[in-house]
Amino acid sequence: MSKFSCWVTPLNCRTIEPLYANQSIEYEDFPCAIDVIGPLLYTLFQERWQDTQIGHVVEGSVLELELTQPPKICILYDGYLTVATEAWHLHLCIEEHLGGPLCKTPPELRQQRAIHRAAFYRRLNENGQARSWGIQFWNGIGEKMMNLFLPNPFLGEDEDLLPERKPRLDKLSLYEELREIYVLGIRPIPFNCNPLKRPYISVCRSSRCYPSRNWKPIYEALQQAVDEAGIDVTVMSAGCLEVCKLGAVVFYSGDRTWYTRVTPDVARQIVNEHLVNGLKVNKHLYP
Repeated sequence: MSKFSCWVTPLNCRTIEPLYANQSIEYEDFPCAIDVIGPLLYTLFQERWQDTQIGHVVEGSVLELELTQPPKICILYDGYLTVATEAWHLHLCIEEHLGGPLCKTPPELRQQRAIHRAAFYRRLNENGQARSWGIQFWNGIGEKMMNLFLPNPFLGEDEDLLPERKPRLDKLSLYEELREIYVLGIRPIPFNCNPLKRPYISVCRSSRCYPSRNWKPIYEALQQAVDEAGIDVTVMSAGCLEVCKLGAVVFYSGDRTWYTRVTPDVARQIVNEHLVNGLKVNKHLYP
């Protein structure tokens, strides 16, 4: 694993995409490596959620979603970032999706799904004046993925247009701050490690494959063992972990390990032997 760097190396790539009626979009590309994309998305969804809107724009269709409170889930699993609110959730492939413990995803599909280009953008009117700001992503075959809308100084709190020549320019501070970090490389990433790569251990709570099993005692055993060991690992429950057999299933993100047939005693063994001493509990490994 490469060492995390707080500094982004600028790509110095600026392009203009012509639109109708002499309008255009200005793109400024930035690196889409996981240690760049991860801190950026964590900042937007966890720390500046109230200033972030999620969009998907194609000709004839626009989707815009906003967060009204911090997301209840913001986690990276098998290449996909999952952000979930009480009302909706999203998945965005930000590194290779291998396809669960059996690595079922074909190599060409792994390349297609993941972000391969990322850019800050400004949408310009016919006079070359910026009217909206955000971040756009593209997948491995050049298709536009979801984009993130950043605060617009021409819009009020209820998305109404403010009076002419009275924009709230202070609303551009987030765009300018992030651009200095991720496009220009003149400010450091405000983390000493990738926050989306912080290790967690989760137990599957899905009832699809073992409806008679109870995941809560396993969760409690994991949490107690982690607390007693004094290690910095988040304990959580999760939806389907792609094993769907031999439950209960536990996943450790630190080295992408799945365990099956986990009981509370096995859960404590996983923490004390694997997470603390680096020795996997081979009897319960999957596959």
